[in-house]
Amino acid sequence: MGILFAFAPFVAFALVDRVSGSFSGLLAGAIVSVGLLARDMFAGRAPKILELGSVLLFGGLALYAGLTGTEFAIMAGRLLVDGGLLLIVLISLVAGVPFTLQYAREQVPSELWGTPAFRQTNVVITCVWAFAFAVITAADALLLLRTDVPRHVGIWVIVAAIVGAVKFTGWYPERSQTGKAV
Repeated sequence: MGILFAFAPFVAFALVDRVSGSFSGLLAGAIVSVGLLARDMFAGRAPKILELGSVLLFGGLALYAGLTGTEFAIMAGRLLVDGGLLLIVLISLVAGVPFTLQYAREQVPSELWGTPAFRQTNVVITCVWAFAFAVITAADALLLLRTDVPRHVGIWVIVAAIVGAVKFTGWYPERSQTGKAV
């Protein structure tokens, strides 16, 4: 469940952006991201890659928008945010620390953390999330470039990609060698 809560800044952005515009949405995402980091600090937990990346993403975009007076169109803002999320996940893979690993360690006994199967399970799950975010980012780009495509197409793609990644995250560890992951 911790991994889903980590996406709260993105939900805050989407809701506020729709009602008050991109700058307010980016600010909301940044505030929620900082709140998640503060929660971990007060609980004595190390900051997570996704949460640090979210602070940088939303904080950087909000700072840019605030300083330049830029108000992104809804689809352009979504493309930036979803593309940024994809980048965070890909960086975690390239750095050799799949973002799901930190959440999995909160649920799995420490004696499993160093096993190849535990690590591989988290690499696979992180790749599935990366694929889901790539699909969402592609849908954002399509909707930005092709205004004749109905907006509900984007909503269905987002829902299908996220539900698919969530279901896979719950299903795969039981099928992997460790039976443990996020």
